[in-house]
Amino acid sequence: MRKRGRGRERGGERIPRSSVRTFTPFYFLVEPVDTLSVRGSSVILNCSAYSEPSPKIEWKKDGTFLNLVSDDRRQLLPDGSLFISNVVHSKHNKPDEGYYQCVATVESLGTIVSRTAKLTVAGLPRFASQPEPSSVYAGNSAVLNCEVSVDLVPFVRWEQNRQPLPLDDRVIKLPSGTLVVSNATEGDGGLYRCTVESGGAPGEGGGPPKYSDEAELKVLPDPEFTSNLVFLKQPSSLVRVLGQNAVLPCVASGLPPPAIRWMKNEKALDPESSEKLALLAGGSLEISDVTEDDAGTYFCIADNGNETVEAQAELTVQVQPEFLKQPTNIYAHESMDIVFECEVTGKPTPTVKWVKNGDVVIPSDYFKIVKEHNLQVLGLVKSDEGFYQCIAENDVGNVQAGAQLIILEHDVAIPTLPPTSLTSATTDHLAPATTGPLPSAPRDVVASLVSTRFIKLTWRTPASDPHGDNLTYSVFYTKEGIVRERVENTSRPGEMQVTIQNLMPATVYIFRVMAQNKHGSGESSAPLRVETQPEVQLPGPAPNIRAHAASPTSITVTWETPLSGNGEIQNYKLYYMEKGTDKEQDVDVSSHSHTVNGLKKYTEYSFRVVAYNKHGPGVSTQDVAVRTLSDVPSAAPQNLSLEVRNSKSIVIHWQPPPPATQNGQITGYKIRYRKASRKSDVTETLVPGTQLSQLIEGLDRGTEYNFRVAALTINGTGPATDWLSAETFESDLDETRVPEVPSSLHVRPLVTSIVVSWTPPENQNIVVRGYAIGYGIGSPHAQTIKVDYKQRYYTIENLDPSSHYVITLKAFNNVGEGIPLYESAVTRPHTVPDPTPMMPPVGVQASILSHDTIRITWADNSLPKHQKITDSRYYTVRWKTNIPANTKYKNANATTLSYLVTGLKANTLYEFSVMVTKGRRSSTWSMTAHGTTFEFVPTSPPKDVTVVSKEGKPRTIIVNWQPPSEANGKITGYIIYYSTDVNAEIHDWVIEPVVGNRLTHQIQELTLDTPYYFKIQARNSKGMGPMSEAVQFRTPKASGSAGKGSRLPDLGSDYKPPMSGSNSPHGSPTSPLDSSMLLVIIVSVGVVTIVVVVVIAVFCTRRTTSHQKKKRAACKSVNGSHKYKGNSKDVKPPDLWIHHERLELKPIDKSPDPNPIMTDTPIPRNSQDITPVDNSMDSNIHQRRNSYRGHESEDSMSTLAGRRGMRPKMMMPFDSQPPQQSVRNTPSTDTMPASSSQTCCTDHQDPEGATSSSYLASSQEEDSGQSLPTAHVRPSHPLKSFAVPAIPPPGPPTYDPALPSTPLLSQQALNHHIHSVKTASIGTLGRSRPPMPVVVPSAPEVQETTRMLEDSESSYEPDELTKEMAHLEGLMKDLNAITTA
Repeated sequence: MRKRGRGRERGGERIPRSSVRTFTPFYFLVEPVDTLSVRGSSVILNCSAYSEPSPKIEWKKDGTFLNLVSDDRRQLLPDGSLFISNVVHSKHNKPDEGYYQCVATVESLGTIVSRTAKLTVAGLPRFASQPEPSSVYAGNSAVLNCEVSVDLVPFVRWEQNRQPLPLDDRVIKLPSGTLVVSNATEGDGGLYRCTVESGGAPGEGGGPPKYSDEAELKVLPDPEFTSNLVFLKQPSSLVRVLGQNAVLPCVASGLPPPAIRWMKNEKALDPESSEKLALLAGGSLEISDVTEDDAGTYFCIADNGNETVEAQAELTVQVQPEFLKQPTNIYAHESMDIVFECEVTGKPTPTVKWVKNGDVVIPSDYFKIVKEHNLQVLGLVKSDEGFYQCIAENDVGNVQAGAQLIILEHDVAIPTLPPTSLTSATTDHLAPATTGPLPSAPRDVVASLVSTRFIKLTWRTPASDPHGDNLTYSVFYTKEGIVRERVENTSRPGEMQVTIQNLMPATVYIFRVMAQNKHGSGESSAPLRVETQPEVQLPGPAPNIRAHAASPTSITVTWETPLSGNGEIQNYKLYYMEKGTDKEQDVDVSSHSHTVNGLKKYTEYSFRVVAYNKHGPGVSTQDVAVRTLSDVPSAAPQNLSLEVRNSKSIVIHWQPPPPATQNGQITGYKIRYRKASRKSDVTETLVPGTQLSQLIEGLDRGTEYNFRVAALTINGTGPATDWLSAETFESDLDETRVPEVPSSLHVRPLVTSIVVSWTPPENQNIVVRGYAIGYGIGSPHAQTIKVDYKQRYYTIENLDPSSHYVITLKAFNNVGEGIPLYESAVTRPHTVPDPTPMMPPVGVQASILSHDTIRITWADNSLPKHQKITDSRYYTVRWKTNIPANTKYKNANATTLSYLVTGLKANTLYEFSVMVTKGRRSSTWSMTAHGTTFEFVPTSPPKDVTVVSKEGKPRTIIVNWQPPSEANGKITGYIIYYSTDVNAEIHDWVIEPVVGNRLTHQIQELTLDTPYYFKIQARNSKGMGPMSEAVQFRTPKASGSAGKGSRLPDLGSDYKPPMSGSNSPHGSPTSPLDSSMLLVIIVSVGVVTIVVVVVIAVFCTRRTTSHQKKKRAACKSVNGSHKYKGNSKDVKPPDLWIHHERLELKPIDKSPDPNPIMTDTPIPRNSQDITPVDNSMDSNIHQRRNSYRGHESEDSMSTLAGRRGMRPKMMMPFDSQPPQQSVRNTPSTDTMPASSSQTCCTDHQDPEGATSSSYLASSQEEDSGQSLPTAHVRPSHPLKSFAVPAIPPPGPPTYDPALPSTPLLSQQALNHHIHSVKTASIGTLGRSRPPMPVVVPSAPEVQETTRMLEDSESSYEPDELTKEMAHLEGLMKDLNAITTA
């Protein structure tokens, strides 16, 4: 292993070393070429190489250097060429024939070798065939053979009557040496012989010429009769090299003399109009300067008018190897990996070998052939320098190209080269080194992962550079005991790990790591020795597998032991399969051969072998195919039939035996026949295997004969058919007169053809030789076709569509034509056949742009890669909604690869497909794409709005409706508007929100016997839709029952709320005497104090009542648009004793609240409607208006879930609320008009109640486990608060239960106390409105409690509220102290 660190001074500074060496031009100017010579002549093989200094030239013959110093016949010329004088060649001594190669060497630089050149010496003349005596009719062609070896053909000459024969266009010599005389005349007669100048061209001192036998050619006069057409010379398959000329011989003879024409691949050739093609004498075809396009099958057709014969031959064009990419020069450092690239083409495909300095490179672990032709050198060492040559060779020739490798010192930067020259592992072109400190050795190099084929190395930064962010690292590694070292670099600066791939299992490797900085490479780490893991080795494929047929039913397969394998081979498995089937069978074998028996005869089988060792099955061999031997057929020919022609001949027809029983190639058939009358002699005749009928002539008239046929293969004769008999006619048919008229004629017209069918004449005794069919448009005499007497139908082709044809049919014999039969027919009209469809568009995508628009895009594979449309094609886009019942498509055309589909329905799933049309060709529809349009606000109102009264509850109505037909999205809720005035502006209507997709809603506490108008509006995620038409409904008249909403009796001062201990199931009031006896006794102790409190409370209440009346009048004048509902009546003064008792039992409820009240209740209003409003006196009036409580029952309440998340946010003034009770048919509480100023009553109020403008919980609080009722949240509205716009009459306060309730969200006791009032208002068209605190109904409390709560002024400032809280808490403590005392 090379030690690094050369060229280094103390102090870690580098001394610049040698500069970059340059590549030396070294190449061949001239290379030897293939040469043909003859015995005794001299030859020069040219070679010249360029280099500075001049190279030394040597020659190799057949791979061995020639010693030219002591050779008297071969010498080296000054330019490097090889001169061979007096070529020696005999049957047993051929010292000069062979392959020559020129080798050029420059000391200290390297060696290059030229291409190899073949020297061929034409052998001694031997005639493969000689001319034979023949005769030719004048005007015909004659062929005289004289075939010698290919090398001697150039030396063949012809003589006529011992005189040299001049060649011309009529008399030619074929490339094989054969002489062709065309269009023979009398002067062509005579004696012919061919001669070979065996010693070369005359005058070169060769041996005497060799003559063939003489043969006489006779020219006969043209006879009267015709003679059969035969080929004298047929074309044979030919191989030619690119650029050579090819001659396909074809000579035919017959009378009249035939004309020759040529076809290639079913296409007629015209030599007269082609520069490449020429028709030679006799009809041979010459193709000059052949190219690859000239390859193919050529047909020679000879036609003399009476008959036609044809022959065919294959022309194969070979191409010499040629470089597509030549190796390029490479600079590299030691331990690097490099690749020399070499790309070649040729026909047949060339093989590539690499030569280094004149020696063939043998592939190994470090020299590898990659990507078929490229040479990869791994882990360079200094000795790898030199010249590398890529030599490509095929049957036609060979070429070479070379490149130089220079290995630089490590401190010399690699000049920039094309990136292909280095592998990915070592494409680091080093920057020029600058002087400076070099890094020390990397620390703690360890193999963190060791596998069978790879090792992962990690290390720490060098001590000289603890951060090491800018360091790169090189890992050098080699097999133990191998000098050649390889390198792998890290992929980025600062990376401190590398995985070394492609290692060998169970092998020891030595690793060391070196760091590089901008100044160069530093010290190397200490060597690390690591052994890869052993690999479980399975056997490789068994080499040299061979199969040969042992018999018609058995095949023997042999193979050898696999080369690789860890452990002994235990056995082999031989798999075999009949060709064309997919059922593979197997057999276990312990030796290296096996014979498979019981196979089908003459059938091809494939075989493969898998070796097994202790680890399991190894790699399978490649399949080898072999066919079992043929045998005699095992079945007779089929479908034997006899046809009596006349009194002396019978035609016999048959079909070959079934394919599975032929057992080989059928070479012929043996026909045997005899007379049936007695055991007469059997006559036998043989026919070729391609013939399936035979005419047997010379039979006796009126005699029965038996016939049988057997098939033959090269193995023998198979079984014969059964005897079949037929009798010759007693006398021949009459041919002294013409046939009679055919008995019938039928025609069936098609578009461009008519099918004619007929039956023969009824008189069968007159000979019919055939039928003549005449036809034409309007006349049957335009065209005539004759067919055989056996034919019964014929199709007349190439007719015009929609045309009227007249057709005649006549039978004829040698006497003449019989009487015609006429028929007419009209061909069908022309219909355009469906053209081949185009490919449908692909990649159809739907991009949703809006609620009614989707963009469709696609690609067209029949367009070029850039997808540009240059022709007149167009695309059809179709779409429909994806509803199964909907089959109606809409269509649109586009000329680009996209289309914008508009006018779609919102929130609807559509499916799209595309087809392409070009001219008359269309594609099928593409695969569908789907897209759902975005949602849009509903564009139609809810349908079928109906209003009905709730049974048993005349003040509660139920509104029902159906979703809008054009919802355009998922309906998230509805808003019900209602009013007593249909003409009122919409902002004066009462709003009832409905969350979700419910289609029914209850509205409670309406005024009896009053007409109401209802409208409904739907909403989705995009907004509100249009309102429905107003629907009128009149509430029923009052029934007088308290449970049905009539006025409840006044509650006297003795009424007490239920105590917290008495859990009445519905929260109904119970007698206070039942449960408060003990309480009365305790309270009586402090009765004096309480009486004082009562007197004060009564006084305050009366003051409040008169003040409230004044405010009511003011309210009406200020807020004139508000409607009144019911009579506002005053309530009796409350009994504060009861209130105190309740306060004492339940001062401030602090029970846990699992469901705190939502203070933000959205209301569906436009944003411009929400306007802030002063907390003015109006606020107080409005607040009190909101605090009316109506009749409340469980079945009129909508669900809590349906109440959330519905409206635009609106702050409601209820921060903390008492528990909600389930109430049924209990009196609800009317509010007392509250004083606008704070009175003494405030002292007795619950601070929480005061601050939140709501009610204290009933002491009858239900368990948290009980189901809590849900409630409505309704915005306070003038319509709900005041139904009748009248000034309340003076008089004692009465209780009015008819005021509408606004049931609220289900609430339980809160565990938090927020002492602030949140208010919001709903402004209308810019008009400010008072804030609307929402009231929470609870179980019925006593009027006193209600009055105390209502009387408190709710528009306090925060400071005042804090004071009030403290004041009220003090009051609570005083009351508790009194009662407990």
